[in-house]
Amino acid sequence: MELKVLDCGLTVCKVASLEGFDLTSEPCFIGRTDEELSLVCRTEVVPRETLAREDGWRAFRVQGVLDFSLSGILARLSAVLAEKKIGIFAVSTYNTDYILVKGENLSPALAALEAAGHTVV
Repeated sequence: MELKVLDCGLTVCKVASLEGFDLTSEPCFIGRTDEELSLVCRTEVVPRETLAREDGWRAFRVQGVLDFSLSGILARLSAVLAEKKIGIFAVSTYNTDYILVKGENLSPALAALEAAGHTVV
């Protein structure tokens, strides 16, 4: 599998509203449930008012468009990282999957994934 590292620091946060947030900022992942509104975005564009936030994340993307019939992609990648005791925050989009790791774990995560046969570009 080919993986690409995103070139920015990310924040995972919980917000009361997206009012005033620039939705054209990339990358930007939003999740809303009956319990919360979560936002993942570049650290420098985090809304001023958050209910909770966790800075210091880095991300890599599974390259290409993944067919919905494929299974186990996140399971395979996360198993490699779990074996190295590296926690993740996963986000899926229509096209592909993104895996976030804390910044200090980015190099060890990529080394483990490469050792498992994945290509990092």
